[in-house]
Amino acid sequence: MMRYDHSLPPSYFDERYAADPDPWQFETSDYERAKYAATLDALPRARYATALEAGCSIGVLTEALAGRCDALVSIDLAERALARARQRCRELAHVRFERVQVPGQWPDGTFDLILLSEVVYYLDAGDVARLAERVRNCLRPGGDVVLVHWTGETHYPLTGDEATARFIECARAFLRVLGQTRTDKYRLDVLGDRHRQP
Repeated sequence: MMRYDHSLPPSYFDERYAADPDPWQFETSDYERAKYAATLDALPRARYATALEAGCSIGVLTEALAGRCDALVSIDLAERALARARQRCRELAHVRFERVQVPGQWPDGTFDLILLSEVVYYLDAGDVARLAERVRNCLRPGGDVVLVHWTGETHYPLTGDEATARFIECARAFLRVLGQTRTDKYRLDVLGDRHRQP
């Protein structure tokens, strides 16, 4: 399988959402449902003051994550996906959506949780390093970062394992691994402030 050698452009996602409003079956997949439940279970705290969800897509996980946050900023680079996410979460006044292409763009604010679910492997190695720096600059002291990635073969610039390993390496000055879970289809990595006492 030929893999992209650069971060995927917005057009890649625009084309998929134009062809199918839920191209990865976030609303209907048992895999996604189980992965979302595992993601929420893995969060180190019961509640967060401010959270950032990168790559929110159509907002299925956003809706569930919102129950654990006082304020949630969810970002994506595909306007069609964001329109559906806004509609899904229209009753959730503490959730804000922004069209942002990371790492070149980034929302304002600081966060005590940053969720990178199925997003880092769309970036090339250089952009993963820039993403880690973005996270460093907006993560509140004591904050958590959670990465979730499918580990099968893809045509993305990085595999799930490569993307996660690259991010952890780039963030090692300020984050440490708190926990790692692997299933036959995905890996879930929980990182925390390196300077926080266990």
